[in-house]
Order: sequence, then structure tokens, then C-alpha cells
Amino acid sequence: MRNTRVDLYEDTPRDVVATGNEYPDGGSLPPHSHRRGQLLYASNGVVAVFTQQGSWLVPPRRALWIPAGVQHEVRMNGDVSTRSAYVRDDAATAAGLPAHCRVIAVSPLLHALLTEAVDLPACYDLDGRGGQIMRLLLSEVATMPALPLNAPLPVDARLARLCRTLLEHPQREDDLDTMASRIGMSRRHFTRLFRSETGMSFTAWRQQASLMTALTRLGQGESVTRVAADLGYASSSAFTAAFKKILGAPPSRYFL
Repeated sequence: MRNTRVDLYEDTPRDVVATGNEYPDGGSLPPHSHRRGQLLYASNGVVAVFTQQGSWLVPPRRALWIPAGVQHEVRMNGDVSTRSAYVRDDAATAAGLPAHCRVIAVSPLLHALLTEAVDLPACYDLDGRGGQIMRLLLSEVATMPALPLNAPLPVDARLARLCRTLLEHPQREDDLDTMASRIGMSRRHFTRLFRSETGMSFTAWRQQASLMTALTRLGQGESVTRVAADLGYASSSAFTAAFKKILGAPPSRYFL
């Protein structure tokens, strides 16, 4: 089903339904949730998703699993084509899909299945081609590896505000002591609280948030040299090394 609202089909007697939609650069969807889990796949363009727990980035050939009931806001970077599969909660649990948001890789097979799924009617034949596609799609999603394309947000309101500011302005050059002082914390308390609430050091979080910004800009066609300079890297090679260390491939190969 293309260019339609999934809320019209949430009660469809099928474990999985799929929709495909087109969005312009700069488009957004206000905070909302679904009664089904959503696999949000951007076949082109870059999608940013924000929840109370953190932010996730979905570049081309990657997808984000969003469990049922999780309120999320979506922003489009570039012209975006989405292919989303919506999975009933009991079917998601049976397939072993996680109870938290997760970015996953999209294999050529999963890409093909999602492309086919959005052209199926809502009440496809369970014993026919449609049912076979959806069962294989659900099985393939469960096997895809998770990718580190999220920046978890702390629960502490002061830390959360700071993190949201850095996500919007990743090029800020304030050091840790300055930021800790600004929100009324000692360096020691800041670092301990940040790690306990996010599971990672502030330095690692900031690097990951910076690379998420880089992915958005690279996906829009900006050069590695310009992005690296704007984000404060000493050279393009230093940026490429950090990019590859976290994401497993250099920028030149990541969007292939």
C-alpha cells in the first residue's frame, strides 16, 4: 500500500502490513506512536527519529525497529522514500524482535521483500505469495545485525538538555569542564552520572553524535573534507578513521 496512513490498517487481521510513502526534504512527522511495531526503512534519503530515550539515524539501506507504543518524531533529510512494515506485538515477540529501538542492516533480500511488500493489499492471501513474502520478511528482519546509529539520552533533565543542544549543534567546542560547570555539576559527578544513565562515556557519546550528524550531511552529498572540517577533525583521514572504527566502513563505501 502506497502513500497511505497505517492507522487505517492497524486492525487488519494480518501479522504484518506494509506501506510506502514519499516525503520532501525537510518534511517531518510530529510525535506519534503505533499499536504495531514498525520497521522504518529509508530506501533513499536519511531519516532521523527522536524518542524520550534517545535519537536514531536511518541512512539508506538501513532500517529502524520501533516497538509498539513507543512515541517518536521523524524528520527527513533529503527527499525520502520509506518502506515500512508494521508488525503485531505478539508476532514481533514470537519472532524475537527487541523491546527497544534498534537500527539494523538491510540485506539485499530484505530490501527486495520490503519493496514487494508495499505493493501487496492489506488483506493479502495468507497461503499465497503475499503470505510467503511477509513470513520471510519477518524472519529476515530477526537475523539482521544491529548497528551503532543511536545517541541515548540521559534521564537527568540537565544532562538531557545538554545532549539535545549538542545533537542540534555538534560543532560546539566547549570542553567537558565548561559544560559540567554550566549545568551546575563537578566534572566527576558529570562523568559518573552520564555513564550510569547512558551506558557510555561522554566522550564516546559525543563522537557518536558527531558521526550521526556526519551521516546526515554525507547522505545529502556533502564532501568528506567539508564535513570533517566542520565537525572539528584535524584531517579527512582522521575523520575517516573514526567513521570506520564505529560504523565498520569508510564513508566512500558506507552509502553503496
